[in-house]
Amino acid sequence: MLHIVNKSPYERNALESCLRLAQPGSALLLIEDGVYAATRGNAAEARLRDAMARLKVYALKPDLEARGVAARVMEGIELVDYGGFVDLACGQPNCQSWL
Repeated sequence: MLHIVNKSPYERNALESCLRLAQPGSALLLIEDGVYAATRGNAAEARLRDAMARLKVYALKPDLEARGVAARVMEGIELVDYGGFVDLACGQPNCQSWL
């Protein structure tokens, strides 16, 4: 399953809920303000690092660049463009957006 989180970890608990319920082998894509979770030094960094042992984590590069945080991405997070977003969605049997 592809889990999509678009809310900042500072604003909502969508990422926390997602990480708690996502099954091993799933993928997580951070988009819009959700990309703040992909940066070093954020409030959710430790939790996301732990989850990376069981989930593949991606972040939408144009959203990171738009927010000026592309240089602070944590190691191990794969950056994708819009085409990569489509590939991820098409490559998974299901998608779950966390609002």
